[in-house]
Amino acid sequence: MSRILPTLTALVMIGCAIALGSFADPARAGDTHRTPASASNGQPPDHDDDHAGHADDKPHDEKAVGKTSHGPAEGTDSHGHEAEGHAEAVKLSAEQLREFGIGVGTAEPGALDVFIDLPAEIAFNGDRLAHVTPRVPGVVIRVDKSLGDPVRAGERLALMQSRELAEAKAGYLSAVERLTLARANFERESGLWRAKVTSEQEYLEAKQALAEAEIDKRSNEQKLHALGFDDAYIDRLPRQPESELTIVPLLAPFQGVVVERHATLGERIGEETAAFVIADLSSVWLNISIYPKDLGRVGIGQKVSVALPEGEAAIGQIRFVAPNVGEETRTARALAVLDNASRRLRPGSFVTARIAVDSKTARVRVPKTALQTHEGETVVFVATDDGFVPRPVRTGSSNGDFIEIVDGLQKGERYAQTGAFTLKAQMAKATFGDGHAH
Repeated sequence: MSRILPTLTALVMIGCAIALGSFADPARAGDTHRTPASASNGQPPDHDDDHAGHADDKPHDEKAVGKTSHGPAEGTDSHGHEAEGHAEAVKLSAEQLREFGIGVGTAEPGALDVFIDLPAEIAFNGDRLAHVTPRVPGVVIRVDKSLGDPVRAGERLALMQSRELAEAKAGYLSAVERLTLARANFERESGLWRAKVTSEQEYLEAKQALAEAEIDKRSNEQKLHALGFDDAYIDRLPRQPESELTIVPLLAPFQGVVVERHATLGERIGEETAAFVIADLSSVWLNISIYPKDLGRVGIGQKVSVALPEGEAAIGQIRFVAPNVGEETRTARALAVLDNASRRLRPGSFVTARIAVDSKTARVRVPKTALQTHEGETVVFVATDDGFVPRPVRTGSSNGDFIEIVDGLQKGERYAQTGAFTLKAQMAKATFGDGHAH
């Protein structure tokens, strides 16, 4: 038993030494071909063997580094591209430019307006809106125009029959007859008085009667003028058939469209009734609501525009800014007149009014459609001999349509104004294909 204990103790010590050596160098623990002989004697590997192991590892590290490179040399790839910028150029033919909708323009300076957007409403142009109302009451006996009908200036809208008008015309015709008789009597008395046949008193009475007849005629004539009849019509009145003495025509005051009609056949209407409403739609009013914070920025003469559904815009100028703020809306009103020859601005519609409140001249300006993001930078695709190349730019002030280029694009350079997103997609597609080729 005394001889067995020393033997077991030696075996335990040898096992511990082997375990410690494996823990210190796992690579050696797994290398069954390089187990040092001294380990069988219970002694740890010497330092010379440890250094040899490290020296032997070094060639393996260098070989691993060599495997991470993807090409023969820096600056080139397996396809022989000499520069990274060349690989990023997108070259398209003229036919492809048209197909993809890519528009090319020249970088140039331009005005850069600063806008504010405000709520607004389209309304009829109050200067070109007419309520056609009869001057005398009457009964509608004919309607010539209806809603939506275009009318010319002076064109008849309807006919009325009026007892009051007949009385006014009859009064004028009676005055004309009395004046004719008074003038003839005065001429007769004047001749007799010069011949000393009649007295001066009779001559003066005839003269007074003539003056009163002229006054009466003028009075009745003015009544007809007040009813809307001109001198030419009044001059023809004595020759007018009696059947037409009671007829009142309703005429359009200017060229436009019938937007309201209240005249109905057989209805009696008077001076307080608008039988028709005529509007000239070639221009409209724009009623703009201005918030108190923007009152100092909006003034008469400023340019204002309203976007149309087709992408165009109707342009006008502010002609009036109210001096007060509405009690209910707490906004001020501004008025602009917009051209509406296309008839696409419809009164009653709510729109957004864009007002140019400031303006500056940009050294170079481009439409916002020309800008894209590439590798975290804002770029413009510049046209070169190799194709379109994304060039980083620094931007400045902007508005709804244009943006100022402070740096990165020079005046006179050609660039993609529209279709830049397509160029970006084509470049990404080419890069994706190269990656798979490698």
